[in-house]
Amino acid sequence: MLVNLPEKRYYSIGEIAKAFDVNTSLLRFWEKEFKEIQPKKKQSGARKYTPEDVVNIQKIYHLLKEKGLTIEGAKKQLKLKQYSGEDNQIIIQKLEKLKADLKLLKDSL
Repeated sequence: MLVNLPEKRYYSIGEIAKAFDVNTSLLRFWEKEFKEIQPKKKQSGARKYTPEDVVNIQKIYHLLKEKGLTIEGAKKQLKLKQYSGEDNQIIIQKLEKLKADLKLLKDSL
């Protein structure tokens, strides 16, 4: 899945939810279920996700939504470090971004 986020130090929960096309409540649920997602919290309680959190959410999204694993199955995959799709997913993401950039360039010609 291509995540279209600008490069920033921190992202709000709304930005992340919109990028992954999920509800904010699902992100809060995943935060409770997966120790890999640990956003910083402001005094007001607002969550701020780092780029590392975004990568972890992308892995979890891939395992749950695209591969169709259960929560427990995804936890096992992440725990056993058998998630071999990580490198492929990064390459695919870069290629999708390149494709989108090329399409934009083509449309502007």
